[in-house]
Amino acid sequence: MQFREVYDAHFAFVWRSLRRLGVPDTGVQDAAQDVFLVVHRKLAEFEERSKLTTWLFRICLRVAKDYRRRAHVRREVFDDAGIASSTDAGADTARGAERSEDLALFERALGSVDLDQRAVFILFEIEGMTGDAIAETLGIPLGTVYSRLRLAREAFKRSVLRQSVLRAPHPRGSVA
Repeated sequence: MQFREVYDAHFAFVWRSLRRLGVPDTGVQDAAQDVFLVVHRKLAEFEERSKLTTWLFRICLRVAKDYRRRAHVRREVFDDAGIASSTDAGADTARGAERSEDLALFERALGSVDLDQRAVFILFEIEGMTGDAIAETLGIPLGTVYSRLRLAREAFKRSVLRQSVLRAPHPRGSVA
């Protein structure tokens, strides 16, 4: 297996995984580069006892955790939902399209989920992995997978509901 083949076949998976693990748009390119630097360095050691995507996701998880840990060095502040924003960002972030608003809602809700729970949620709900495969990927017991999945679903649902209430238009004349 050659590095270029891995890169071409799995770049989109790595990009999606990093975004879903809370790396903001401004950092995904650097984080993806970090992931593929590890892949390049360790590819010869990869034993095909697990799927390549399992190995890649583990690397993505470590890179995302490191990215969050180093956020203060880049002068980024994480809000309550775990979404990073630059303290000196001057770009207009207004969203006009409904799709963009829905994506932002999804990302904020996903960002509100604890990172370990989010990893399980992403692998199960979005990537379609089984509980057993997730347990193997993350190196945790199967019971922990389902516990984290349940907690992640609850946190995600609470966040979506909370944001939906905040976004709902208030009827004219109502007193808040």
